[in-house]
This record gives sequence, structure tokens and C-alpha cells, in this order.
Amino acid sequence: MPEPSTTHSSEAVDPDAAELRERILGWYDEHARVLPWREPSATPWAVLVSEVMLQQTPVARVLPVYEQWLDRWPEPADLSAVPAGEAVRAWGRLGYPRRALRLHAAAGAIVERHGGRVPDGYEELIALPGVGDYTAAAVASFAFGRRHVVLDTNVRRVLARTRDGVELPASAPTRAERERAAGLLPDDGCTAAAWAVASMELGALVCVATAPRCDTCPVRDLCRWRAAGYPSHSGVRRTQRYDGTDRQCRGRLLAVLRDSSVPVPRRTLETAWPVDEQRDRCLQWLVDDGLVARVAADAYALP
Repeated sequence: MPEPSTTHSSEAVDPDAAELRERILGWYDEHARVLPWREPSATPWAVLVSEVMLQQTPVARVLPVYEQWLDRWPEPADLSAVPAGEAVRAWGRLGYPRRALRLHAAAGAIVERHGGRVPDGYEELIALPGVGDYTAAAVASFAFGRRHVVLDTNVRRVLARTRDGVELPASAPTRAERERAAGLLPDDGCTAAAWAVASMELGALVCVATAPRCDTCPVRDLCRWRAAGYPSHSGVRRTQRYDGTDRQCRGRLLAVLRDSSVPVPRRTLETAWPVDEQRDRCLQWLVDDGLVARVAADAYALP
């Protein structure tokens, strides 16, 4: 006699799964922000641009740069036709400017490999320069209605609290976390995409990292963290210092180069940051990373 199956539906393992999904999807229908990359008219390229820009950057800062970017480069071929330095310049002060280089490289690969059209499959997307698991899954899901687990910081926090009963998830997604998320994923691709963006929005607006707005949460009675009495996070809370860091120094140097249409002498860059050793180290990092080009013995410019 064959052994009984050990496979269970997500509802069998988690009896609240269907109710959780239904309530969060209903909440999203009423409370979703109107954002251009969510509009039906948004192209797959627009979705890819938004996902790269939104990494570690708030929506309010992304919106103006996103709109200017797509006005200038509405298709991947438009961006790939200009020097990479133009992408860095247009990136402005969004932070983490390597993302501009990645988008430029991805645009070139889309033109070369896919005839200028953003591919609709996860495997083709993750093969693009600078596109990782999250971005590939998000674009396949949001732009093409494919069924994928989409785990950004907000989604992970919502699932950690409601299903695992902890305040914050681990520093990186675990196998158990991915399995939990896969078990909650609706079977239909379009509904799965809606579920991903709805749980993301709940984490961004209600189930926020500090001072969550539990009184307005649509699933507060299903939340295991709330039921447990809101136990504090047992791991290390990461805090990011910015003042005086190499990141701030690199940003200052890039700002000088971004604002100039001609090569900038080293002596001008020396006025942007007072610490010689740190400035020289950061300038070399920018050159090595392809964000800055040394165009003469003592002059620098965007690539």
C-alpha cells in the first residue's frame, strides 16, 4: 500500500491563509496609493525602472526622478544609446548610484538579447546585468502577471508578524520564509501579483518597521505577533550612520562631477571633502566601480 501523501495545502497548514489574503487584497483595493508604475499604461520597462529606483529609496524621492527618466528614455534602446555617465547624472541624489549603471547595462542587454523588449520570464530577467531574484520576480509578476514569490522588506515584515509571530524577519530570506510565502501565494498569476503588491503596500503604510498602525490593520485579529503581546525583536537592529562615512564622501564627489559638463580638476574635488586619505580612497573606489572616469592625469568626469 502506498504511503499517504505528506503534501498539504497552504490552508491546511495555515487555516487563516485564505482569510488573510482576502482581507489584505480587499484593503488594498480601498487604500492603494496611485503610483505611475502601477497604472495599466505602465510598460514593462517602466516597471523595471521603478523597481530598481525603489530599492532602499522612499517613493517620494523616486517619483520625480522616475518621471524625468522615462520622459527622456521611454524605452531601453533610448537609454542604451547614451553614455553610462548620462544615466549617473540623471540619477541625481537617489543614492546608491551603481543602480544607474545597472539599469544602463540592463538596457543594453535588453536591446542586444531581446530586441529592445523587456523579457517576460524570470530566467531571462535574472540573466540581465544587475537584476537579482527580487527584481526579476517583481517585474515578471507586476509587468506580466506571472506567479512568483515577491519578497521585499515590507512583505517580509508583514509575513513575519502575521504568520511567524515575530517583530522583524531575519536579515536575509531563509528557506523556511520562502516556503511560507509560497504557501500563501494564490494559484492564479494575476491574483498572485495583486497579493504581492497588496502585502507590500500594507507593510509600507500600516505594518511599518517602527510604531506600526495596528489599530487600522485589516488583519490585526489574525496577527500572531499581536496575539503574542508584541514581543521585541531578538536579533540585532541595524542602524545606518551616514555623516562622515565613505558613502557620504562618494556622494559629495559625485555631486561635483554631476553638476559639471566638463572634466573636473582634482583640486576642485579636494574642496568637496576635507579628509585627504578618505577622499582619495573614495575617488579611487568610484573609478574602479565605473561611476567616474579619469580623463587626464588630474581630471575626472562621469563615464
